[in-house]
Amino acid sequence: MGIERTLADRKGRDFCELPRETITSSTSRRSRRRQRRKPPPVQMLFETCKVVFAPAGTGFVPPPQDIDMLRSVLDGITPEDVGLRPDMPYFRTSATQRVPRITYLHIYECDKFSMGIFCLPPSGVIPLHNHPGMTVFSKLLFGTMHIKSYDWVVDLPPESPTTIKPSESQPEMRLAKVKVDADFTAPCNPSILYPEDGGNLHCFTAVTACAVLDVLGPPYSDAEGRHCTYYHNFPFSNFSVDGISIQEEEKNSYEWLQERDELEDIEVKGKMYNGPKIVES
Repeated sequence: MGIERTLADRKGRDFCELPRETITSSTSRRSRRRQRRKPPPVQMLFETCKVVFAPAGTGFVPPPQDIDMLRSVLDGITPEDVGLRPDMPYFRTSATQRVPRITYLHIYECDKFSMGIFCLPPSGVIPLHNHPGMTVFSKLLFGTMHIKSYDWVVDLPPESPTTIKPSESQPEMRLAKVKVDADFTAPCNPSILYPEDGGNLHCFTAVTACAVLDVLGPPYSDAEGRHCTYYHNFPFSNFSVDGISIQEEEKNSYEWLQERDELEDIEVKGKMYNGPKIVES
């Protein structure tokens, strides 16, 4: 302990004995270095979201330049930037688990936006769900994931039915068009979905262990009508519907979606995010 204190005292004396112009120059250089030092990527993401989603409310879509700015920041984030490695327990399953457990790492949430990471072991599934009135950015950090996404059909002629009710005891079904149905492997471009298009309803299936960073603006809110709803999907051909105007060769691109109450095929566990912390200014 005495050695450290003696060394500190010596450094202090040496500094005080420097010529004034040297002191000013050194201090100025250190100040400029501090100003040039970039914040951690997750902090940059937070600061960017504060700007992009400042006016956010239900149905808000950021202007193109803001979308590009946020996409660029997301594109540069790596698993290491958020403290993740593929060998962590989040990405393994055990024989005692009935379904692969998905872990959600909560980073930040306010009334304008939220940031978090879904960690999926192999075969983990986030069932088909919606994002009402929300713009969502997703960045696959590592691994391979199958994404299937839909938009509600709103552009058919008025006489074409877009909802059906299979029976009195079942909820009605609504017609949706498949937008994406493919595997994605990191590194790949962040995906963006919008309140009315871009695949607002989607399902994630882990082909391998994978992690996806999600930014939602604004976040889910029951009080403001942004409730997360889950769905079953059925092939278009499962039901015979008179009067619907869809070309025969396109019918495989359409499916019927039905709200579901029970989620017996998913287990999500919240965990503390242990990566670089967000500093709120």
